[in-house]
Amino acid sequence: QVQLAESGGGLVQPGGSLRLSCAASGRIFVVYAMGWYRQAPGKQRELGATITSGGRTNYENSVKGRFAISRDNAKKTVYLQMNSLQPEDTAVYYCLVQSQFGDYWGQGTQVTVSS
Repeated sequence: QVQLAESGGGLVQPGGSLRLSCAASGRIFVVYAMGWYRQAPGKQRELGATITSGGRTNYENSVKGRFAISRDNAKKTVYLQMNSLQPEDTAVYYCLVQSQFGDYWGQGTQVTVSS
C-alpha cells in the first residue's frame, strides 16, 4: 500500500507565496515522474507542473516563471514553490506519483488566494 502525505496549503493574499510538499511512503520502491495538478471550483483537474526522475520539468503556461517544482529522491518527496500567487490560482492541489506499481494521487490540499 502507498500513502501520499500532502502539506503546505492555506490562505494567502495576492502576491504571496506558499510551498507545497508531498511525501510518498509504503510499498513504493521506484518513483518515476512526480507532479502537481489542480482543480478549481467548477473546472476540470489540470496540470500544474511535473518533474521526471532525471529532473526535467514541465509547467502549465499560466504558472511558468511563478511556480517551481523540485523533488528529493531519497525522501520520495515532491515540492511546489508557488510565488506571485493570484486569485485564479485558487484550487485544490493534488500531487501525483508514478511508480512501478502505477499512479497514485494525494488527497488534495486547498490553496486559496484572496485579500
